[in-house]
Amino acid sequence: MEARATANFVLISPRKARLVTRLIQGKPVNEALAVLKYTPKKGAVIVSKVLNSAIANAIDVEGTGKLDPDTLYVKSATIDPGPVMPRWRPRAFGRAARIRKRLSHVKVVVTTETPRALKGTRKIRKVKAHVAKKKGKK
Repeated sequence: MEARATANFVLISPRKARLVTRLIQGKPVNEALAVLKYTPKKGAVIVSKVLNSAIANAIDVEGTGKLDPDTLYVKSATIDPGPVMPRWRPRAFGRAARIRKRLSHVKVVVTTETPRALKGTRKIRKVKAHVAKKKGKK
């Protein structure tokens, strides 16, 4: 069973918020909330609120209300870019410089299925192949 939650038009840069979401992907919900609680970033507060909402949605979707939150895992946590609010700052000689206030869309998906082991992921295999190629091995 899967449940999701989103927060749209959040005033944080997607790049800054992605630093936080990388910490919690594939982890149990309890561990993810603990990591977010002690992460000193603005994005941690935002993502933890969305994660709590996803947990509540999972309990509600299940129907009976007897779903144990300890059995949930973070399947994915994504940050998509939203619109950019243009602002202006005065500069020398009567000029104006543009400030870009970036907005984000935060999406968290939780599931009851256990995540696959991360050690055999595609990225690690790519890196190992690249290193072996540099050394002249196949």
